[in-house]
Amino acid sequence: MGLAFAAMWSSAFTSARVIVEYAPPLSALALRFLMSGLIGVAIAVALGQSARLTSKQWTGVVVFGICQNALYLGLNFVAMQTVEASLATIIASTMPLLVAAAGWLFLGTKVRPLGIAGLFAGLVGVSIIMGARLQGGADLYGIALCALGVVSLTVATLAVLGASSGGNVLMIVGLQMLVGSALLWGPALALETWDVTYSWQLIVAFAYTTLVPGLAATVVWFLLVGRIGTVKASTFHFLNPFLGVVIASVLLGESLGLMDMLGVVIIAGGILAVQLSKQPANPT
Repeated sequence: MGLAFAAMWSSAFTSARVIVEYAPPLSALALRFLMSGLIGVAIAVALGQSARLTSKQWTGVVVFGICQNALYLGLNFVAMQTVEASLATIIASTMPLLVAAAGWLFLGTKVRPLGIAGLFAGLVGVSIIMGARLQGGADLYGIALCALGVVSLTVATLAVLGASSGGNVLMIVGLQMLVGSALLWGPALALETWDVTYSWQLIVAFAYTTLVPGLAATVVWFLLVGRIGTVKASTFHFLNPFLGVVIASVLLGESLGLMDMLGVVIIAGGILAVQLSKQPANPT
């Protein structure tokens, strides 16, 4: 489940990059969430799941829908009009580092030496990649949007546990996507025109994004968290930088320099170190 989630999550940036080449980003994302949400709710009803959620679950649904779907993905879709999918993946992959750093700096969470080393390794890796990309002319505005998005993703991640406990997983996934869709339609209608270049690439990318990263990956993540807990599940995020840049390189032909690969390896190692440092010292 962890490997499947990492692969699906990482591929989302490549398919999103294709979509924004042919369609307005916010409108396409709002439509994607509407379709994913309706499909998810319909399947959940067919399976006998209920929308009678606990207050904790509803809070998680709303926060997750706002922070991940509307803010994080909305900002990333807009950014990927000018930012390569590989760079967007790398920025988003720093989320576990931000979660650990926020706990350490602001919440008084104790972090082991291995975790501190991982945080600094992640910082070094990001600095290497950003330095190389900025010298190559990467768009600062797009990078800033991705950075704001990963902060929102961090908040959404902290809300996952509350949204995934108590059953009705598929119903919860569908509802949080409908929340994201509802919030995105306003700015989409206000700021964009429905200027779409229809092509097979758009159709394939949209269908894939709707069903795989949009629906299947989210369900797998909730199930994974419910099965092994947030800490252990988050360990699989260390695969995202590597998988994301490889998928973008293979399918989109995005070039990867030596500094990019060095930075990806360091970030992946930092994420893994941070997550391993959270494991019990003497697990039973």
